[in-house]
Amino acid sequence: MVGSAVCRRLAEETNVEVVTVDRSQLDLCDQTAVRDYFASQAIDAVIFAAAKVGGIVANKTYPVEFLSENISMALATVQAAHAAGVPRFLYLGSTCIYPRDCPQPIQETALLSGPLEQTNEAYALAKIVGLKLCQYIRSQYGFLYHSAMPTNLYGPGDNYHPEHSHVLPALIRRFHEAQQESKPRVTIWGTGTPRREFLHVDDLADALVYLLSLENPPDWVNVGTGEDITILAAAQAVARVVGYEGEIVTDPSRPDGTPRKVTDVSRLRELGWRHRVGFEQGLKSTYASFQEELTGNHLRAV
Repeated sequence: MVGSAVCRRLAEETNVEVVTVDRSQLDLCDQTAVRDYFASQAIDAVIFAAAKVGGIVANKTYPVEFLSENISMALATVQAAHAAGVPRFLYLGSTCIYPRDCPQPIQETALLSGPLEQTNEAYALAKIVGLKLCQYIRSQYGFLYHSAMPTNLYGPGDNYHPEHSHVLPALIRRFHEAQQESKPRVTIWGTGTPRREFLHVDDLADALVYLLSLENPPDWVNVGTGEDITILAAAQAVARVVGYEGEIVTDPSRPDGTPRKVTDVSRLRELGWRHRVGFEQGLKSTYASFQEELTGNHLRAV
């Protein structure tokens, strides 16, 4: 999802040649293969959008894979880029790197100030390793390696697996199927009270291109809207977009995750960037993409 959005955004630039490689061509966990790949290319800058991602269930079920695969990809790619002399590297982390109970909105200085949220600790640890490696390479060797911490993302090309996806794609699929099957009610996990911030992936892509244009960006910076809503309100918004008119029921027996997670985006705004896509506007375009992907039989559900 993120890589495709970045390519769409870079296609607007007239002086950029985009070099991409997918997982069928290069295993980013294979350090030797990654090093050979970078040695064979002439690359000026890297946007590292690769990751093993998922929602609460996936993170709780497969912590070994979330930790080991994400650390392996980060170490192999960052080190190979540095060894090949790539002067600039923009690493994508996640706002889940921040402590569970840190003050809200979350400032970049909150990193490593307290315990992580247990439901995604493995993923967060891996992302922290990648971020710190970029910071260390910048301070030790002078290469401009820096990081962006996006909030919860949604948009075209998302993963709509019924159990392993993030909250918004899971809700879109659930309400779509309920509407198609005329179900009288839809149950959402948890109490519905946790608050989350959502950023359209095209906004993220624009922010990343903007960060690459800066001569002296921060070591890491939050990328988000600075606005949050409850999970129940998000579900109600999805229902409106889908056209579902049944009952929405919460299931408090299921985990809520972090009570609130919204980023302080003042640093990025001071650098000159802010988001453009409103939440319901983004939901409408995302649902349209979901329908196209479903009809075309290329909906991601892994």
